[in-house]
Amino acid sequence: MADSMTYVYGIVRDPGPEPTLGAQGIAGSAVRLVRQGELAALVSSVDAAEFGAEALRKNLEDLEWLEATARAHNRVVLTSAATTTTAPFGLATVYFHDDRVREVLAERSEEFSQVLHSIDDSAEWGVKARADLDDPALRRGASEAGGESAAGPGASYLRQLKEQRESRQNAENTAFELAGQVHAELCSLARASRSHPPQNRELAGYAGLMVLNCSYLVDKSTGDEFTATVRRLSDDYAALDVELTGPWPPYSFAQIREGENR
Repeated sequence: MADSMTYVYGIVRDPGPEPTLGAQGIAGSAVRLVRQGELAALVSSVDAAEFGAEALRKNLEDLEWLEATARAHNRVVLTSAATTTTAPFGLATVYFHDDRVREVLAERSEEFSQVLHSIDDSAEWGVKARADLDDPALRRGASEAGGESAAGPGASYLRQLKEQRESRQNAENTAFELAGQVHAELCSLARASRSHPPQNRELAGYAGLMVLNCSYLVDKSTGDEFTATVRRLSDDYAALDVELTGPWPPYSFAQIREGENR
């Protein structure tokens, strides 16, 4: 195996004369362009002993290594996206050498060009919404708690448990209904949206039930309107804890997964 491999961060349209790429890549490596036709790949040379198939499998289980690699990958993509349309590749996408990258750019040039066209002049925004199911505002429709009936304290206790379960289910249903209304209004301002599974509560460090976790592809010219709408919806739907992140490169809408990690 060669001593080095070619790590790909993403693709851009060929910017012409060699640009100043700015950001440092993986492990402080230089970022350069591999060109083919009208496209170019943002790449770095990386150590094959670290990014070969067997080593990479182990490294992807090392949280410290994974965090450092993801940070460098995102830094390059963000720097590029600040000046030109950039379609990110998935984390830790590597090829044996530059010539293989050129072959892939040639083989998939039409697909890659369509991806770049689909995200021109846009950015990705993330919106999450969480709900506290114990919030009285969400428990509409729940039964009124009653006192003990003639059937005795045992029957009253069972009735209260049933009412509590129904009340919590009402709260959950209401939270998802409100989240759906938020999502529908945001979709009216976006080119496209992607729904994601709820984040892991322990890893993400939040309380309550996550009822919305979506990404929105928004025209840059609409960005201010989109963020203002999120702020208004956060006020209008006070029973939900609404969080906005971004703008980001459109990872959810343009990420290309391809490579030869072996």
